Amino acid sequence: MSLCEDCIKGVRHEGNPEGKWETISGVESYIGTPSGEYQTDKVLLFICDVFGPQLPNAQLLVDDFARNGIKTVAPDLFEKDGLPFDIFDSEEKRQSFDLPSWFGRHGPAASRPLLDKVISALKDQGVTTFAATGYCYGGRLVFDLAFENITSASIANHPSLLKSPDDLEKYFTTSRVPLLLNTCTVDEQFPPPAQSQADAIFGSGKFAHGYKREYFDGCTHGFAVRGDLSNPKVKAGKEGAFKASVDWLYQYGFGPVKNETK
Repeated sequence: MSLCEDCIKGVRHEGNPEGKWETISGVESYIGTPSGEYQTDKVLLFICDVFGPQLPNAQLLVDDFARNGIKTVAPDLFEKDGLPFDIFDSEEKRQSFDLPSWFGRHGPAASRPLLDKVISALKDQGVTTFAATGYCYGGRLVFDLAFENITSASIANHPSLLKSPDDLEKYFTTSRVPLLLNTCTVDEQFPPPAQSQADAIFGSGKFAHGYKREYFDGCTHGFAVRGDLSNPKVKAGKEGAFKASVDWLYQYGFGPVKNETK
């Protein structure tokens, strides 16, 4: 499997990130911390696409999860070598970028040990339960964590680098982690036939641990993090995928602290 053209297209989103950068076991990470009470023993791992957590779009999403009461950590798995944002600006820049060489340096085999270091360090800080949301490239690592049952909830947004049906079947047989897939119309990495395979394998209650697939019509691979928000369908898809993700996390115990009224 390799990355596709839509993996490196996108639009920068406007906004002022509010999170903080921290170094966790040597891995720089962008962190969104809820302003009120929250479950300090639970963390959402935000696993970025090829642009890494330096992309403002990713930071704004991390902040949004934190605003919904979920402590969120986005590790820089590319060690400041994510793709440059100016690649969005022209087809010429995308064509000239040496994506195979970049992927040779930063494939999942290289990034997973960094992710494991962050998880281990967070456990040392008292975190006992993890969920993971991944975008494009990050979707692959969401699956890998679930294969080992490291996480308690999975969200894969237009995942890249999956082999269908092999990875879907492996997830079904090895994982106990509830799975949400946010999918779309045009997706070379996780196309409609793979989406249908996922439904056939997990759907109709077959996967007892929990499965749901959301579908956003008129959207293209990357919509949930890099979509053009001036397009109403893409805006609705991005917002819909985020809402579905928060609902999924709440369903599996990652909601904000509830104050009991007496």
